Amino acid sequence: MGKVHGQFSTLMLEVKRLLEENQQLRLENEKMRKILKGENAEGKPPLRAPVQPAPLLLEGNEAIDIVGEGYDNLARLYHEGFHICNVYYGHLRTEGDCLFCLSFLNK
Repeated sequence: MGKVHGQFSTLMLEVKRLLEENQQLRLENEKMRKILKGENAEGKPPLRAPVQPAPLLLEGNEAIDIVGEGYDNLARLYHEGFHICNVYYGHLRTEGDCLFCLSFLNK
């Protein structure tokens, strides 16, 4: 009986983990559907993320753009609600701004 109780407890913990994961995936799926439809979380059309001017590095007499399309894409992903930091990259931001992501954007 004790062995069955232990297995049942393990099974219940696994069910709980799966339910939490399912809920998180539902939220991400809903957010992605809104993004694909062109809406943000409030149901309004998305605003273009403000992008800081790219710093320039001089090479000879020619200026080279250091930050470009990659930076713009990361800024867009962040403003769409996803992490871009190395800690949680690609996960949905559920608790507001992430200091790691903001630090990365400000470099």
